[in-house]
Amino acid sequence: MRSLAALFLTVLFPFAAAFAALNDAQEERAEALFNELRCVVCQNQSIADSEAGVAQDLRAIVRDQIAAGRSDGEILDFLVARYGEFVLLSPPLDWRTILLWGAPFILLVAGGFIIWPGRRDTGDLKTMELNAEEEARLKKLLERE
Repeated sequence: MRSLAALFLTVLFPFAAAFAALNDAQEERAEALFNELRCVVCQNQSIADSEAGVAQDLRAIVRDQIAAGRSDGEILDFLVARYGEFVLLSPPLDWRTILLWGAPFILLVAGGFIIWPGRRDTGDLKTMELNAEEEARLKKLLERE
């Protein structure tokens, strides 16, 4: 019977440690981190708001990391290394995010520079005069009708 109890504790103790309750300060840290992390399934929801399985797993990972004594920065770095910057609801400002957000404006300005020289100045149609070739062509068209 003792060996059965020892086996039971040996098998279940690691799982019990993983589900150990956090104190109030640690739980507040976890809640704050939950609001900074994006659910990778729900796309634009934090893991605090999502009920997806992946969000539940991420919340468990955050709680485990806090229980292990890691700082918020270490936890975020761990999750970014594992899931990429997409897991952050507000990614850091670097050249990639600037390029991502600035690309539409850059393309708009570049398109303007491409189109502007190619456009023709039609001027006022009432004051335009036809050259001899255009007049002859116009007479020919009018005679057909």
